[in-house]
Amino acid sequence: MNEQQYDSAKDTLLHIKRVNALLLQFLQELINRAVTHDESKLHEPEKMFFDKMTPRLKTLTYGSEEYKQALAELKPALDHHYSHNSHHPEHYENGIDDFTLADLVKMFFDWKAASERHNDGDVLKSIEINKQRFGLSEQLCKIFENTERWLCIKNTINQKE
Repeated sequence: MNEQQYDSAKDTLLHIKRVNALLLQFLQELINRAVTHDESKLHEPEKMFFDKMTPRLKTLTYGSEEYKQALAELKPALDHHYSHNSHHPEHYENGIDDFTLADLVKMFFDWKAASERHNDGDVLKSIEINKQRFGLSEQLCKIFENTERWLCIKNTINQKE
């Protein structure tokens, strides 16, 4: 009996093609979310609150008592914002446990960008505060921290080029 030797190339190429398709589908979802990020802040009932409070929030330390007090003043806008933006844990009944991976990725980058708006902002400090606030696991926080360090390294390399 003449048995032909199995060549895995065809199956491997099909697998590669499938992973490519899935990643591109996910990337398209992230692009859609990037394009529409926080659009609700540009319209009422949110805009008037953010017009008033954003300059003040920039001067406050994230997680401080003063910051929490400012958030209390923003509550009507935040309630609306959270209900229309799924990258916020408050959007879901079970918080982050109900997230998709796209929600999680967007939340991380929202935290990073928000930390850059504060005079003393630090996304690593935000991760630690939000670990307590949202009951994040050590593992998830470590992934966020690793991602921030990786981004810093990539940005440093890109600036040198």
